[in-house]
Amino acid sequence: MVRCSRALLNLPSSSGLGPTLDRLVEVDPTHVYLATGDSYRVGHSTVAVIAREVAGAIWTALVEETMPVPQTEDWRAIAAEFQERWNFTNCVGAIDGKHVVIQAPANSGSLYFNYKSTHSLVLLAVVDAQYLFRIVDVGGFGKSSDGGSLQNSAFGESLRDGSLQLPPDTVIPGAERLGLLPHVFVGDEAFPLLDNLLRPFPGRHLTRERRMFNYHLSRARLVVECAFSILSSQWRMFRRVITTSLEVVELCVKATCVLHNFLRRKMIGRTSHTPIAESTDEAPATPTHDAPRM
Repeated sequence: MVRCSRALLNLPSSSGLGPTLDRLVEVDPTHVYLATGDSYRVGHSTVAVIAREVAGAIWTALVEETMPVPQTEDWRAIAAEFQERWNFTNCVGAIDGKHVVIQAPANSGSLYFNYKSTHSLVLLAVVDAQYLFRIVDVGGFGKSSDGGSLQNSAFGESLRDGSLQLPPDTVIPGAERLGLLPHVFVGDEAFPLLDNLLRPFPGRHLTRERRMFNYHLSRARLVVECAFSILSSQWRMFRRVITTSLEVVELCVKATCVLHNFLRRKMIGRTSHTPIAESTDEAPATPTHDAPRM
């Protein structure tokens, strides 16, 4: 059981992350719960107590290493990766929300009831060009739209008041006539149009230029959808109804996000090149529609 737990995190016999995590990482039920969503004959209340302690310790131990708060130079590096891999200039992240299905909390009314007719918490995430979570906000009400979740989040507040330390506006080569342009996040139609947040042009009968813009924006934005898919395939608790308390759900979701980054960074370090789709400057003949949210 201990070997299985350490193999899941790929940690050595002494993790170097402190005695608390060294002790807690040996408690296998939490890893089984995150990976499968099943308690495997261990009582739900017992798993909830263990998961609260272990998930909290994982988040505390790994967040600074795997998900540090981006500074100006970090945003600039992310923008360079988006330009290289996805051919979208001045993009510092793709943003989207994921509904984490939960058992309806007592006396919650319709707060957590979403458009899919399930109860959920919202995981709002900003993802970079390498499918790494850079910012996560967990705990939004399921009834809220992605735009509403952004409005009520700490990230949304920082985006509005300009405290994210984004790089200064720059001139895009080949588009000097447009002057200085800001660095932006990209999202789907559920998000508002802001100075530092772009969304696709609405409608079907678009000009060629607008259709090309939507194609390139949607291509860059899909990295967040891919990150959610990777997260769900690695941690299958996301494919089941989570029946623990809201506090434990939030801790488990945050723990899986930093574990995703931990494993992803190790994989990126082992490969010098990750195959990506061929770039093209031509939009498809028919309008490209965003993939449905998870």
